[in-house]
Amino acid sequence: MYPVHGASAVAASGSVKLNNDTQPVVWIVDDDASIRWVLEKALHGDGIQTHSFDRADALLAAFAEQQPDVLLTDIRMPGMDGIEMMGHLGLEASGLPVIVMTAHADLDSAVAAFQGGAFEYLPKPFDIDLAVSLVRRACKVNEPEVVREQTTISSISSMIGQASAMQDVFRTIGRLSSSSMNVLITGESGTGKELVAQALHEHSPRASRPFIALNTTAIAAELLESELFGHERGAFTGADSRRIGRFEQADSGTLFLDEIGDMSPDLQTRLLRVLAEGEFYRVGGQTPISVDVRVVAATNQDLAQAVEENRFREDLFHRLNVIHIRTPPLRERAGDIPLLLQHYINVAARELEVEPKRLTATAETLLCSFDWPGNVRQLVNICRRLTVTAPGSEIRASDIPEEIGSNREMSSDPDWLRNLASWAERQLANGQLENNDQQPLLEIALPEFERTLIRAALTSVNGRRQDAAKLLGWGRNTLTRKIRDLDLDL
Repeated sequence: MYPVHGASAVAASGSVKLNNDTQPVVWIVDDDASIRWVLEKALHGDGIQTHSFDRADALLAAFAEQQPDVLLTDIRMPGMDGIEMMGHLGLEASGLPVIVMTAHADLDSAVAAFQGGAFEYLPKPFDIDLAVSLVRRACKVNEPEVVREQTTISSISSMIGQASAMQDVFRTIGRLSSSSMNVLITGESGTGKELVAQALHEHSPRASRPFIALNTTAIAAELLESELFGHERGAFTGADSRRIGRFEQADSGTLFLDEIGDMSPDLQTRLLRVLAEGEFYRVGGQTPISVDVRVVAATNQDLAQAVEENRFREDLFHRLNVIHIRTPPLRERAGDIPLLLQHYINVAARELEVEPKRLTATAETLLCSFDWPGNVRQLVNICRRLTVTAPGSEIRASDIPEEIGSNREMSSDPDWLRNLASWAERQLANGQLENNDQQPLLEIALPEFERTLIRAALTSVNGRRQDAAKLLGWGRNTLTRKIRDLDLDL
């Protein structure tokens, strides 16, 4: 068992004695001894001193006497968790940069970490080189000319995603939780841009104020100006009364403008004026209306290219693009598909007031192999469809629509899943599971499956493990461990 250096020192003396030299000192608190050991070895190799703790209360006792340069903490630990511990540390007063580590990576924990004053958020499993690099950056946080990000407390909601691309989105939302900056969200259709906009609003100082959403392509071009800015009675034929536009509705809150790239040049000019001056005129009005609105815009277009082609105003682009968030397509976060399937099958069951159905392993594998051109929106609709059409309590491979089941690109052999299903069925038909002397199906199949994919990935990148790990959706450390555990001769 690896020693817990700081914890033993605290038990003996109530404090940790730090060396008085120029090397930075990093404290690590995590109940997982292997994580502590790996971080200690890597940081020592980079000339950084460490002291480790296995519980938050031990660290707090030491903190009363000494302070490190950087703190690395897990969130979920026995006793006091990492977020609660951060509240006791008084981070704003001490200026201590904290890097939060967690194996339970979601929007809630990311936002909670940043609202608690975290310097950075590091989902497990992480690349050890990245961890060391973050520590080095954190060591410089209190040097002159470095301005730390400040955060405030707001409400907590959730989004689903453990892939690294989604973690980038979560980090940005967390960092902006004390800000009302304009944000431009880009991404393919169906990737959840409005969900990101809602999360930005919910985790902002404007959370208690209105969130108004408008798809600019859903309104006829000649009516969009009135929809945005309102109109006075008699402003045009059919204007029988005054109408309050979306900007006034969103005053002191957030206005989400979807598909902003399709807005006409005239409306782009009016929108620019509102963003620059904070006021506008209703259609047919003579009195300026002042508003305080945070604008979050979204598009599936390349606005930078639209600017070059004179289809979008450059000055408006820069007004909107203060902060940029890209929502990744589902094919770039394939590891999240099982989580999304389970979540939206449960959602569909609640909507239809039926019991949630269970995906068989073959059906889940088939759905995970699909490239999902319609992204999360398409996945949601498929979950609703399968909840209605699949008989019984299970969703089987035969229940999956042909347009989904036939689009498989994981292998040059389009029948590989059927071959796998046939193998499993033969094993079961032979009473394989009833024989206690035989291994369970997954213990036989999974190692061979992983060996095959690892060899293929390494071959495709000429043996470069870092690149192969990215192809497989793992960190480099995970790939190394898998190669060792599977006894691969490479």
